Amino acid sequence: MVYEPIRSKKIYEKVSDTIIEKIKLGELKPGEKLDSVERLANQFHVSRSAIREALSGLRAVGIVEIKHGEGTFITEFDPSKFSLPITTALIEKVEDIKELSEVRKILEVGAASSAALNHKKEDLILLEKSLRAMEQAKGKGELGEKADLEFHIAIAKATHNKMLMNLMKSVSGFMIESMRETRRLILYSEQRNELLVQEHYRIFQAIKNRDEYEARQAMFDHLVEVEKVLANHLD
Repeated sequence: MVYEPIRSKKIYEKVSDTIIEKIKLGELKPGEKLDSVERLANQFHVSRSAIREALSGLRAVGIVEIKHGEGTFITEFDPSKFSLPITTALIEKVEDIKELSEVRKILEVGAASSAALNHKKEDLILLEKSLRAMEQAKGKGELGEKADLEFHIAIAKATHNKMLMNLMKSVSGFMIESMRETRRLILYSEQRNELLVQEHYRIFQAIKNRDEYEARQAMFDHLVEVEKVLANHLD
């Protein structure tokens, strides 16, 4: 008989479990606002990064909602969500972030270069539409994530390479989680939000100008910045 080793829970997992237990017991109700990250950190006697990690996982499965400028709220939840392996999902996301970044670089740096060479007029229209949506959605959570993903998928479409498009779609679910985390972490930084939009405009201009080398570099630089934001948070 072979047994799996018992893994001790990380701090943010314990925080998540405690919040879920309070929801189950009715101590936290749908629509109720949670205390600030700083206050929760003091109450749990843990770091603020552990609280942010816990809230991120709860948000990923729809148990809490983070509203810009307002705070974190318990959602009108579906009880079936409590059967989801929340802590496992968190661990996988933390451990997989570097691999996802590497996959995105392999796929998207080349895609940007190819899009610069192979795009058509209608591709530029789609890219511009996504950029405008991204500009209008600065600091608005899910709207920004949707526009961000649409921009990156539009680049893949602009390559007119069906295999590449299918590969991009196959990792789009992971990509939007990466985008969601990045945008959540910069939510209260107007300067970083603006830089994120500028990075996308740089990619677009290079593709529009059919500059394959600048498109490649602009995409690489953007993905490196995304990786830095996530890595700094995880550290």
